[in-house]
Amino acid sequence: MERFRSVGLGSVLLVYLMSGASALLHPSSPKSVCKSCDPQPANCKSNQCIVNCDVSKVCPNPDDVCAAVWWRENGLVTVRTNCHNPTQPLNGVRMDDYNSSDCVLEVRNVNNPNVRQCTCTGHECNERMLVNKPDDNSELVIMPVSEGGFRLRQLCRFCDIESTDCNATGVCKSPCNLTSICEKPSEVCVSVWRRNKVSATIETVCHDPAFPFRGQYLTDYNNTVCQMKRLKGMEDDFYICSCNQEECNDQLYFTNVSAPSCPGCIGKTFPPVLLVSVVPLLIAAVLLLSTFYCYHLFRQQNLKASRTKGIDIETCAIIMSDDDRSDSSSANANSLNHNTELLPIQLDVIVGKGRFAEVHRAKLKQGATDESFQMVAVKMFPYEEYASWKTEWEIFSDAELRHENVLQFLTAEDRKAERRYWLITAYHERGNLQEFLTQHVIGWDELCQLGASLARGVAHLHSDRTTCGRPKVPIVHRDIKSANVLVKSDLSCCLCDFGLSLRLDNSMSPEELANSGQVGTARYMAPEVLESRMDLENIESFKQADVYSMSLVLWEITSRCSANGDVREYEPPFGKLKDHLCVESMKDDVIRDRLRPEIAASWANHVGIQLLSSTIEECWDHDPEARLTAQCVVERFGEISNAVILSIISDTKSTQDSGNDEK
Repeated sequence: MERFRSVGLGSVLLVYLMSGASALLHPSSPKSVCKSCDPQPANCKSNQCIVNCDVSKVCPNPDDVCAAVWWRENGLVTVRTNCHNPTQPLNGVRMDDYNSSDCVLEVRNVNNPNVRQCTCTGHECNERMLVNKPDDNSELVIMPVSEGGFRLRQLCRFCDIESTDCNATGVCKSPCNLTSICEKPSEVCVSVWRRNKVSATIETVCHDPAFPFRGQYLTDYNNTVCQMKRLKGMEDDFYICSCNQEECNDQLYFTNVSAPSCPGCIGKTFPPVLLVSVVPLLIAAVLLLSTFYCYHLFRQQNLKASRTKGIDIETCAIIMSDDDRSDSSSANANSLNHNTELLPIQLDVIVGKGRFAEVHRAKLKQGATDESFQMVAVKMFPYEEYASWKTEWEIFSDAELRHENVLQFLTAEDRKAERRYWLITAYHERGNLQEFLTQHVIGWDELCQLGASLARGVAHLHSDRTTCGRPKVPIVHRDIKSANVLVKSDLSCCLCDFGLSLRLDNSMSPEELANSGQVGTARYMAPEVLESRMDLENIESFKQADVYSMSLVLWEITSRCSANGDVREYEPPFGKLKDHLCVESMKDDVIRDRLRPEIAASWANHVGIQLLSSTIEECWDHDPEARLTAQCVVERFGEISNAVILSIISDTKSTQDSGNDEK
């Protein structure tokens, strides 16, 4: 309905003392600002990497931290940076040390030690990543390569000569525990095994293959493993190997493979008795790990149902103590300006106009001078629309409605002299989502930011608990559409226009619910709303109708994403059918023909878009009970984001493997 524009909530604090029972309005908790870029090469030198990312974003949640995923294949380094919820796994692994101000890369993926990741807390702290150094003398230096990335100097075991029990059979592990970064970019890893009459030794070093080593030129340095070859004309037993992979000279493969008889060797063949003993243990371990993993997933899903886990404990304590200090005798005391003097507001231009009210951009003076002011939005209702103003005011006056993805409410005023009622809220200069999508094509990250924040706002309305776990009356919006969603400066969404909203108090009777009538915008109405067949015995049916409307908005956002490969001009849901839709015409399309907005074939070309499309289809299911909840959609966005990261890593590895095969 009405369209809003408002400013980011930012750091400006509005403080007003209202007579008797006025309250202190607090801004949202501070949010992290992090580098946020898709995978790209990193600029590494010394023991750190600096991401080549010029995109910084304000994280959507107050408890978000900064994160980076770093991987290296054949010397090519790639980094992805983003905001991250520390209660969720990063790239499938739960991070523990996210309070550090430094983003220290750790090897967290045992299946792929070339993948490292880190989390940190601080302004753009993921711009600089510290690489775990084997020792204080290690240095990480890279050089640009034609592939568009950077090639690191090789990491090799480097212990010179150490004694060993290996007897040159099977696969032996070197006794070296020191990793070094080679001095020159052209150097590779080398190992030498030799045995004299007294003992056997292994030498691990870096060496430039352009020069002879022990009088011999290296011929196999492009190998990924260290395949030992015996050299004749040297000592009685002399084997040498070279390779060009991280620490590849730690495992030594001998040509004459047989079961080793030494503690330092790992043979390629196993005695039958050993196999009989080991295989059952491996099977038992797999079953145990599978059971633990399933339990972990089950427990994680249960924890997600709790709304307390996404908010910092200290933040919750501040919110709860503030509310306790307010006058508990009047729930609405902080929502209506009872002062004899009205707020010093100077109206500017009209930024939106609806059926019941018009919205103005305005300046709220903060001091004695005209230069000190805060931009706000003023929604004006004529005296004849008192009921509409009162409905929205009562929704806003609920202190538990406060959420970063719900429009911030400042106060309400009865302007008797002008015969108008005012609602004063934050102002967001980007305008509503429909206008934003009309003017902008968005990327994958922006889609996730807009879509996930929209889902979080709806989930908060529908929840019976606040993010801090306090009891809350669920609210249904009943007119969710892109024109009633505002876009904030960080490209997150917030819901506005609660003129048709309904508080789902358990004390409400079916008769009271039935009196709410058939409301909303026809284009976004769920089938059961169009047909007036909602189950009034079940308040969940109102939430299910909201989810249907939300799915159409998610479709609008997705339709403008460049990751589709085929971005068309903006059009609203069912835009191809008719320009001006009414309830009766929508009945034919949505109920009789069961039409839904088109999901283009090109959407299947991007793993994230494909998964999101499935989520959207589940949300606009014709059967209300088959639809997902808003909270489930929030969780889906997290799962989809992780799937996209894994897909990118897998594609990068496949591309590099293909390039190696061609060589």
